Amino acid sequence: MTVEPTPSTGYSNRPYGYALVGVALLIGVAWMNQDRIPPVTTGTVAPDFEVEDLDGGLVRLSDHSGDVVLVNIWATWCLPCREEMPSMERLYQEIGGDGFEIMAVSIDAEIGFFDLTGNVGGDIREFANSLGLTFPILHDPSGGIMRLYRATAVPETFLIGRDGIIYKKVAGGTEWDAPQHKELIQRLLAAPQ
Repeated sequence: MTVEPTPSTGYSNRPYGYALVGVALLIGVAWMNQDRIPPVTTGTVAPDFEVEDLDGGLVRLSDHSGDVVLVNIWATWCLPCREEMPSMERLYQEIGGDGFEIMAVSIDAEIGFFDLTGNVGGDIREFANSLGLTFPILHDPSGGIMRLYRATAVPETFLIGRDGIIYKKVAGGTEWDAPQHKELIQRLLAAPQ
């Protein structure tokens, strides 16, 4: 008895092969270019960026050259962000000015729109007012600062010294007015410009 071949279903494994080759090429290109895109971590120079304040004015990290700067990347929909903001305000009230600045950059989409992860844009000004925040609240609806700083989630915070070097990176929320953070900031403020 002979077995008849079954008719072809019309499907091919070729698309999977093409996808596999494409992924391999992407990994190869990323590996070959890894030295061209340095990581953003402690001991590296903080990349300059430009974002808007809540009145539409442009603000740059380089505007604070020579200062100690806490760059906080956050969003209104982020519960750990909401929880850490009061400690940032206490820190700002205690040592803000005199060479120390906070740049809290929201990655919220515009109100009524969705960001790339599907989160709806919140009212940043209302968020800041509800917590009594007096430090600069900034906005980057494109999320470009996350890509620039290679942030993986919010909140993510970078403490930058007078020399423009990142001295501390914190992924997740923290109590910014805790003694260990204040001590490091005071040491950075005491460093020569």
